[in-house]
Amino acid sequence: MVRKESLNSWIQYWQPKSEARLRLFCFPYAGGSASVFRLWSELLPPQIEVWPVQLPGREKRLSEKPFERLDPLIDTLMETLLPYFEMPYAFFGHSMGALISFELTRALRANDATTGPVRLCVSGHRAPHLPHTLPLTYNLPEHRFIEELQRLQGTPEEVLQHPELLQLLFPLLRADFAVCETYIYTPQAPLACPISAFGGLRDENVSCESLEAWRDQTYGSCTVRFFEGGHFFLKNEQEPLLRMLTYDLLADLSGMSGTGAKEMFFWENESLP
Repeated sequence: MVRKESLNSWIQYWQPKSEARLRLFCFPYAGGSASVFRLWSELLPPQIEVWPVQLPGREKRLSEKPFERLDPLIDTLMETLLPYFEMPYAFFGHSMGALISFELTRALRANDATTGPVRLCVSGHRAPHLPHTLPLTYNLPEHRFIEELQRLQGTPEEVLQHPELLQLLFPLLRADFAVCETYIYTPQAPLACPISAFGGLRDENVSCESLEAWRDQTYGSCTVRFFEGGHFFLKNEQEPLLRMLTYDLLADLSGMSGTGAKEMFFWENESLP
């Protein structure tokens, strides 16, 4: 049984569930934090325990230097999270978090120190083997970088209009963008675990075709679903997203236990119609 006081700074907003059978590790988008997932524990069924991952450089870890490249981040996550993979688990990541989840899954396979996730859930990111075709933004001059943040619509307008706060966040935002934009895909065999891929129908950066291409990254099944909205659809479409996520994860648990999926999907939550 994990105690809250035993968790390090990498896991925040964690709420233990006595009936938990699966841990869902959640990774945020560029500039995002663990608080993006702070309500998910209440919205997901008792079998699924949400473990929001807090990366350096944000919230209570604001004084820590954020990672600027993906490889050292993955190495650190491997070492840090490995003790918590002793029960079935899955990954969810949006945008930058999807890339982190994918490469962490591949690193765990190479390490062979534990069984991998029962499912990889990726959101708002093209399949990793597709080239990055957009101009680099992490090293843009300040005014151009602000324009890019406005275009993406992921940074609150009150932050963009607050120069002091924006200056405080610039190092984190540039570092996160660098993690994504300097990533180099290395061809490997597809994963064994199934993949759930989620996207926004009006996402200007992630086309439907580039999301469908996640099918090439697994020998298992790959379910691709689209929701209304742009790149940050997970905010406005949280309820339908969590319902689909729940369906996939409970189906995985039912397959592991031999229980029929219909019997497992008994959970009811009025906030998720």
